[in-house]
Amino acid sequence: MKYKIIISSIFLVGSVTSCTKLDETLRDNVTFEQATKIVDPVALLKSSYDGLNDAYVNQDNVWALSEFPTDEAIPPSRGKDWDDNGVWRVLHTQTWDADNAKMLSSFNALLKIVYNASNTLNFNPPAGIAAEAKFLRAFAMFSVVDLFGQVPYRVPGSALLKAPDVLTAAQALDTIIAQVTAILPQLPDGPAIKANKDAARVLLMKCYLNRGTFLNRETPTFAAADMSKVISLADEIKASTRNYVLTTNFYDNFAPKNDILSKENIFTLDDGPGKTGTRTGNKVLKNWHASMHYNQKPSGWNGFTTLAELYDKFEPIDQRIGAAYPGVTDVVGTRVGLLIGQQFNQTGAKLKDGLGNDLVFTKAVTLIASGATLETSGIRVVKYPPDLVNDNDDADNDFVFYRYADVLLMKAEAILRGGTGTGALALVNEVRARAKATPLLAVTLNTILDERAREFYWESYRRLDNQRFGRFLAAYSEKPTVSDKKYLLYPIPNNALAVNPNLKQNPGY
Repeated sequence: MKYKIIISSIFLVGSVTSCTKLDETLRDNVTFEQATKIVDPVALLKSSYDGLNDAYVNQDNVWALSEFPTDEAIPPSRGKDWDDNGVWRVLHTQTWDADNAKMLSSFNALLKIVYNASNTLNFNPPAGIAAEAKFLRAFAMFSVVDLFGQVPYRVPGSALLKAPDVLTAAQALDTIIAQVTAILPQLPDGPAIKANKDAARVLLMKCYLNRGTFLNRETPTFAAADMSKVISLADEIKASTRNYVLTTNFYDNFAPKNDILSKENIFTLDDGPGKTGTRTGNKVLKNWHASMHYNQKPSGWNGFTTLAELYDKFEPIDQRIGAAYPGVTDVVGTRVGLLIGQQFNQTGAKLKDGLGNDLVFTKAVTLIASGATLETSGIRVVKYPPDLVNDNDDADNDFVFYRYADVLLMKAEAILRGGTGTGALALVNEVRARAKATPLLAVTLNTILDERAREFYWESYRRLDNQRFGRFLAAYSEKPTVSDKKYLLYPIPNNALAVNPNLKQNPGY
């Protein structure tokens, strides 16, 4: 398409960030005024949505940086499988450096979204398209400041041949809050697959709830005014015309056709065949393939597992710990949730591992698996019920970013942290009731952290949750010591530092 030629002429390697004015002639014979007549802003906006796939849905970018350095996920090497020269292991042990490939790929994937969203704004899009682009830019910027503590950002009107400026965490949050607040009236009410008003409100909630964490990683602070903003935004979402309720079957939120089944998804990435505007080539299948054994159906990659720390937080009656799922378990035998113990096919026959032994997933897991449990160590996670019809890069499960359950638990947390409001216990018990867990008699901040683990495991929340609650550096399975405080932020990749002199390496690296 012609707009790709234009984009390639203004794309600066290593600084895939916003540009807002083109004074130069492009490709020697296309002026900016001519370009605005050629380029389709809707197609440019689609490139920003597509960028969410690589940055967030794939298993080796934001998801890996958000889950592996926690008590929720571990990437064991199984012989030669999943070793990759230890690049996964250093995430779990919090021993990475600025040359780690996962940091560079995440940094670039997020900033590509920022760039593509800003590029959409260059070509005079309608107000609604501009609002969506600004939301997607803010959404990605939030992740950059979360993970790296600073955000390359091109100020409107700045020269394209100069390196982008870099916003501090405080500046980035102020920018995100101001821009998202300004565009909120121009965003649509829905659906969940589009940037929408309630998605904007959730992003603002996260900004206010985490402001004191981003500005003081070692000892997070929580201003009462910020917490009250979280509460008021939650109330606005509750009053939304989309009438959110917690979906009766927890796993319907992640299943094929969850755009129809879920009553609580607020912002998702449109995936799968047969829907208007759907992207193909999505990576949502990693949500089951990366963990399942290759003798299960669908055949998995036999990789990642969770830890006993997560599994032991659940009551046996809590449906989030695992359950049969119609259309999957009765067809191929695979359950959803946390898979432990003997695995079976749809007839009830025991599955076997590659050596012919019973396929029994164990609670115990090590970073380097060996011996009789080389293939089977670790509790597997299948939070997204597999799409058995489209078990490929066109799976029909929309990837979930924001859910109404998060709104309820963030509001409860903000109440306990000093915001104006009451009813934290009722909010937590509302979430637990859907899971058929025993109602709590009292609620504390520690209670909420554990409830967030049960509700949002493997949804890329745990690293930030642990930081906000002061738990990130603590010891856990296969990381026996408290980590150095420098690991509260990821390093700026050395490749990025070499390109943009305005970036400064984070302390300790």
